[in-house]
Amino acid sequence: MKEHTLKKLKDMRFLGMSRSFLTTFESAEFSHYTNDEFTAMLVDAEWDERYNRKLGRALQQAKFRYKASVEQISFDQERGINRNEVHRLADCTFIGKKENLIITGSTGIGKSYVASALGHQACALGHKVYYSQSTKLFAKLKLAKVDGSYLKELARIERQDLLIIDDFGIQPLDGLGRSALLEIMEDRHGKRSTIFTSQVPVNLWHDIIGEQTIADAILDRIVHHAHRLEMSGESMRKTQNQTEEK
Repeated sequence: MKEHTLKKLKDMRFLGMSRSFLTTFESAEFSHYTNDEFTAMLVDAEWDERYNRKLGRALQQAKFRYKASVEQISFDQERGINRNEVHRLADCTFIGKKENLIITGSTGIGKSYVASALGHQACALGHKVYYSQSTKLFAKLKLAKVDGSYLKELARIERQDLLIIDDFGIQPLDGLGRSALLEIMEDRHGKRSTIFTSQVPVNLWHDIIGEQTIADAILDRIVHHAHRLEMSGESMRKTQNQTEEK
């Protein structure tokens, strides 16, 4: 009967349940459970299995640069980020409210890590997330213009609950980049959330985007109702290298 039950569970793709069922019998713990407890244990095992598979797919599709977590963020005073503020953002209610987040600070200070940690948290809470370094994103969209998949790419970006555009402002936008960013933000404004990280202060983003009228339209959609994290201090890469040298 045990083998028959296991086969049915596996045929129905109840992998967590079948694994827990087998483990319980092999460890001779079956008799320790009441019927209700045994059923609850099997259901919990299946729920965990499906949640972990779903999370794994979400993380893979997000294409994060870093494997990051909120728990591992350094809140040293010189970095200028408030622990309570980051933890409030980590509950991801800003995604539910369709609000943006702008993280600024000098190179190497950990902006990308903080953004990725919040992205991982969003995945864990069931949100669809996509991460991309800004120059790679606009280069990909430029190629999509050539091969005819541009609208498909924009639609895919629009469907993401959270879009993370990392290292924005590394280089000025060209005409196609401006047009793509305007379309992205127009599609997402009031509907989805976007995180930007940048070495460039927000008051200089007009120069990065170019063309005053388009820049105004884009920034109105980015900055309006956006949370801000302004990080400070020395590059963490530099600090880490100094520590290793010692």
